[in-house]
Amino acid sequence: MENADRVARIQEEWRRERPELDVSPQGVIGRLHRLAGHLTGELTEVYARHGLGEGEFDVLATLRRSGPPYERAPGELAEHTMVTTGAVTKRLDRLVQAGLVTRRPAGGDGRRRVVALTPKGVQLIDAAFAEHMANERRLVEQLSAADRAALERILTGWLAAFEG
Repeated sequence: MENADRVARIQEEWRRERPELDVSPQGVIGRLHRLAGHLTGELTEVYARHGLGEGEFDVLATLRRSGPPYERAPGELAEHTMVTTGAVTKRLDRLVQAGLVTRRPAGGDGRRRVVALTPKGVQLIDAAFAEHMANERRLVEQLSAADRAALERILTGWLAAFEG
């Protein structure tokens, strides 16, 4: 087992200690978990170069991909970023302070709010997203085109089982 990866070594130890248990799922889950950690580190480096955390990048990208005038209600942001409204509020506070987004009343309803990208926010997310896509391409190009297509198909199906 000298050339085995860390997950394989852990599995081998568990097979020795608990031979009655099937530890084969750990081969997939353990590697996905470790890979997610590595990928997150690679992605957040790009965000940091633009002065953003992962959450701020997510909010700015959600606003930008909504199209002109690049705005959404805070509840929509929570829905599109898959975080709680409380977490969105904290992110928005930081982005407003940085001059990247504004909050204003929606239409004629003073109770509803809208969050919009500022010109500075559009410029920043456009630059950050272009670098982000180049970084993601660099990361997935470690796999062949056929493996990327197969992995995307497999992960899409598996994720659908959770997110239905």
